[in-house]
Amino acid sequence: MDWASLIGLALGLFGILAAQFIEGGHLASLLQPAAFSIVVIGTFGAVLLQSGLPTFVRGMRMLAWIFRAPETNELALPGQVAAWGATARREGLLSLERYVDSVKDGFTAKGLRLIVDGIDPYKIREILEADINTFERRERQAVKIWEAAGGYAPTIGILGAVLGLIHVMENLADPERLGGGIAVAFVATVYGVGFANLVFLPIANKLKAIVGEEVHRREMLTDVFCSLANGDNARVVEERLLAYR
Repeated sequence: MDWASLIGLALGLFGILAAQFIEGGHLASLLQPAAFSIVVIGTFGAVLLQSGLPTFVRGMRMLAWIFRAPETNELALPGQVAAWGATARREGLLSLERYVDSVKDGFTAKGLRLIVDGIDPYKIREILEADINTFERRERQAVKIWEAAGGYAPTIGILGAVLGLIHVMENLADPERLGGGIAVAFVATVYGVGFANLVFLPIANKLKAIVGEEVHRREMLTDVFCSLANGDNARVVEERLLAYR
């Protein structure tokens, strides 16, 4: 569990609610289903129109990474690399096949398989870098749905405010209905700006950081695999690994 994400979200909401309480306002005045519907549903509708269904679904699934990032076992990587190097030095590159089925990461398994198959180191780099580029492009496209949501939400909040004011103008003769329209108008703006800056944009930035870390890990593994395929000394492989830290 990433407690920083949970605490950060809680602090953001607490700051708004505390200010509302200090100013003598009531929590109920911030709970406007109509404003929520306009901002949230409208925002995700616009994002879906922009991104397409597969990218949208992938981006929504990535939301879980905010609280629990994908496991990479990066701390165990130096030990794994040392074991691969020792095995290859003693028994040859074909002996690395025993590790292919035991690793859970598909990228790592692919790199080891290429070495076992006797692929030229330059070709290994070419294949793995193409894999990394495809992965990065796909993941960053999915992350962009949250950036887009952060851009659309404030504008749709203003749209909600205008709709609320239209409701007010239509009911000037009925004072009892004016309050609801005015509340929707102002709360829709709060929702739009609040969701954008407290939820959508922070999610986008955190997901971009997670994707960047995974790309970095794969680039590091690519260097390791090429070194192993070249038959480099274990010390050389270790230095390549340390260069990324």
